Amino acid sequence: MKVRAIMGALCAAGLMAGVNAQAAENVTVLHWWTSGGEAKAVGALKDDLQKQGYVWKDFAVAGGAGAAAMTALKTKVISGDAPSAAQIKGPLIQDWADQGVLVNIDAAAGDWKANLPPQIDAIMKYKGHYVGAPFSVHRVNWLYINKAALDKVHAQPPATWPEFFAVADKMKAAGIMPIAMGGQPWQDLTLWEDVVLSQGPAFYKKALVDLDQKTLTSPQMLDVFNTVRKIQGYFDSGRNGRDWNLATAMVINGKAGMQFMGDWAKGEFENAGKKSGKDYVCAPVPGTASAYTYNVDSFVFFQQKGGSNATPGQLALAKTIMSPAFQEQFSLLKGSIPVRLGVKMDKFDDCAKKSYADEQTAIKAGGYVPSLAHGMAQGDATAGAITDVVTKFMNSSEDPKTAVEQLAKAAKVK
Repeated sequence: MKVRAIMGALCAAGLMAGVNAQAAENVTVLHWWTSGGEAKAVGALKDDLQKQGYVWKDFAVAGGAGAAAMTALKTKVISGDAPSAAQIKGPLIQDWADQGVLVNIDAAAGDWKANLPPQIDAIMKYKGHYVGAPFSVHRVNWLYINKAALDKVHAQPPATWPEFFAVADKMKAAGIMPIAMGGQPWQDLTLWEDVVLSQGPAFYKKALVDLDQKTLTSPQMLDVFNTVRKIQGYFDSGRNGRDWNLATAMVINGKAGMQFMGDWAKGEFENAGKKSGKDYVCAPVPGTASAYTYNVDSFVFFQQKGGSNATPGQLALAKTIMSPAFQEQFSLLKGSIPVRLGVKMDKFDDCAKKSYADEQTAIKAGGYVPSLAHGMAQGDATAGAITDVVTKFMNSSEDPKTAVEQLAKAAKVK
């Protein structure tokens, strides 16, 4: 009996050791959420995972749209030290999966198909298996307006470009810098794609998803570049190198009237204690009320040393991301809306509720389109070539006709 008791105790101890080893698993996470609102949102995920007994190892890389993070990720994977999870989205998910370095997380995705928009569900899969977990949906085509500045010039949120320029002129005359703009290439592309979208979602799809040469060289595309050039006339001279959140802060603090930015900017307003409708207004970019450019944040999961299957920590992370409670918590902090269908919107502000309503309408009407500027519409090579054309145009005196010609050539880069 004593032997059996000793053996039983040893087995129990061994079992507990295994549980403790599992619970103490390090989960290394590479992401680029470093600004105030973003940091709070990812902090909520870290807390949730650590409550489950896992050790979160943060690998944050500043840089907005993630170019620096992708460089760091490539270095880690090549050196055989891939993170447990990394922030990746759009076509890049398929590119990484093609390299055979991702793990199948189907075990964590029991109810996902029934609770994700079909377009997003497809992005998260590779050859029929889930390799990524989506966090939220950001609407890119938002215009943020300082409410006090808008009231000072006795104006309403502009719904058309003529209305926009009229408001900008009034702000300028009142001594208010009309537009806060950062100086990074992805910010240039965000503004430019907003103006492309204002030509209609059908035009946007043909130009930036299908890369149709006739559309890319059309008079409408020339109008896009001419409109962007006119918008630039309302920038300040100090935008070069400015991060997006610093431009948002200028609107928050009343140093500027408006900013073109996706709804992650709302997290900055919330972090500063500002309320939508009272302190600021979020409105669709002029001409885009019936359209919706989406940007979906997601984590993909990498093979770890010694195995090709997902670890318990990876599966726990994936399940936590898609849980209704975390979906609500994350988006309330981040400024996005939940990607999971059916999450209650009661706690969300009017901007988020409008985003959700507009999303559902756009999906049904065919106006739900992937953002080029935020890695959802094209692979790196094509998106990079188009970005170069737009950035060159916006940082020089290049003629719009020349820019259109260069855009058509860039679209052929694979």
